[in-house]
Amino acid sequence: MITIVVDAMGGDYAPVAPVEGICEAAAAFSDTHFIVIGDEQRIVELAKGRFPANVSVRHTDVVIAGEEEPVRAVRRKPNSSLVMAAQMVANGEANVMVSAGNTGAIMAAGMLVIGRLPGVERPALAPILPTFDGRGVLLLDAGATMDASAENLLTYAYMADAYVKHVLDIENPRIGLLNVGTEDSKGNAVVKQTFTLLSQSQLNFIGNVEAREMMAGSADVVVCDGFVGNVVLKLAEGIGIGLFSGIREALTSNVTSRLGAMLVGGRLRSLRNRYDWAEHGGAPFLGVNGGCIKAHGSSNPRAWYMALSQARKFIANDLLSKLSTAMEERNARISVPDHQYGDVEK
Repeated sequence: MITIVVDAMGGDYAPVAPVEGICEAAAAFSDTHFIVIGDEQRIVELAKGRFPANVSVRHTDVVIAGEEEPVRAVRRKPNSSLVMAAQMVANGEANVMVSAGNTGAIMAAGMLVIGRLPGVERPALAPILPTFDGRGVLLLDAGATMDASAENLLTYAYMADAYVKHVLDIENPRIGLLNVGTEDSKGNAVVKQTFTLLSQSQLNFIGNVEAREMMAGSADVVVCDGFVGNVVLKLAEGIGIGLFSGIREALTSNVTSRLGAMLVGGRLRSLRNRYDWAEHGGAPFLGVNGGCIKAHGSSNPRAWYMALSQARKFIANDLLSKLSTAMEERNARISVPDHQYGDVEK
């Protein structure tokens, strides 16, 4: 049985949204055990008797807030819902953890408590962004490491290659490097160095990719540092929310518009679902030596359900083993020092 541990106290709508998402997921996946960590009395009250037998609750009233310094909070709050979830993955009580809490704290818990895959200096947050062709593109890093080195970015590409092969069923993923232009000479020093490393790798590297080309499906994987990736992610989310809000307003502005909306309503809902971040679940921290999924901070019950479903697929598809194999191949070609955790303080 797959065991998913859930930090029910992280996120903007905790614990209400995670409890609703767990109720739906537990009913859908009877072969999965869900361990819910948080304020037990509050969680049980919210569940209203809807938790099936494959759900259990572990109590803690300690929470890591969004504004806390990540590493310090993880070290000083071992009884917090987030750290307890990470500890359960580390000691084998659970296969994968899901949290919508502080991104930095989740990464710190992943590195300090669960640990990293051999050869991974820094994990990467890897969401799948929707594309116009419906295939999706894996973007990494989307916010875990602000100042990634060229070696970090090369590592991301190897892990992404393995992940996309088994999640999106793409046999030979096209890997692009996010840049301000497609010419080989473009970019800052780190990007140029990364270009050279990727060109020398065994990966299907297609060169530099501009941000506008991402959404057109020009690559299956786009690699960048966490600062750039997080900006791209939030810009894409903001555009999607604003665009569909504008469409909704236009289609309900008068009687004629509402009649037209009735005729195209089904197709618009389908289009909205394609670009709705809630339909794409969470983002895994690739490089952590265990399942670690970051749900969106503003996750509603539907987004929680999708994140839990993604966590289940992560284990069912044995992705950790496949990522480990990818890192072995990468490490066999390029030797990169496996730094200890002191640099997590940065």
